[in-house]
Amino acid sequence: MTAAALLAGCQSGSATPLSLSGLTETADSMGAKGADTCPLPYDIANAAKAAGLEGEARPGHADGGDEPVATAEGGKRARPEDALAQNPGALVSCDFLIGQEDLVVHTVATRDRQAINPLAPAIQQQAGMDFEALSAYLMQAGEAGAGKPVVTASGNLAAVRLKLDGEGDAFLVVAIGDSPGAQDSARVSALAKALAGQVR
Repeated sequence: MTAAALLAGCQSGSATPLSLSGLTETADSMGAKGADTCPLPYDIANAAKAAGLEGEARPGHADGGDEPVATAEGGKRARPEDALAQNPGALVSCDFLIGQEDLVVHTVATRDRQAINPLAPAIQQQAGMDFEALSAYLMQAGEAGAGKPVVTASGNLAAVRLKLDGEGDAFLVVAIGDSPGAQDSARVSALAKALAGQVR
């Protein structure tokens, strides 16, 4: 599914269908250096409002750097040793700001179950987990049903399984800030749920 088609779905006010092939196509269309805009049609402002988060919501980085807003992994760029080659799929990550807080939104889809696993390194870093806590969290999130956010003990990260149009497995992972324990976990959960509700 093209970015234009995804955008049309968002602007119509209806949830945008998400498929493995569509996300892979979106990832494959992104350059190696990333993109200045998020190719996925998430309405961050509405999701932040629904979650009770204050501050302007927009693409970008708190440090004002020139890093890309969006990056992609998997698809045609996957190497044989990569997780997204062993369980074929794609990952698109987009960076936003809510107020002055960094927000990263990862969207991943794979052919087989446990699409969350390729995000293990990012989850461990952003939530400040040790390996034992990470393993327990991945199991908990992997067992959860679609649309049910699972928040880390740090409170700043939540994962939610997405419903795919067609076969495969998909997850959305959101992380706010780089200070585990500094966020209201209920609001992080609500943000993840609101964003997940924008894709079906």
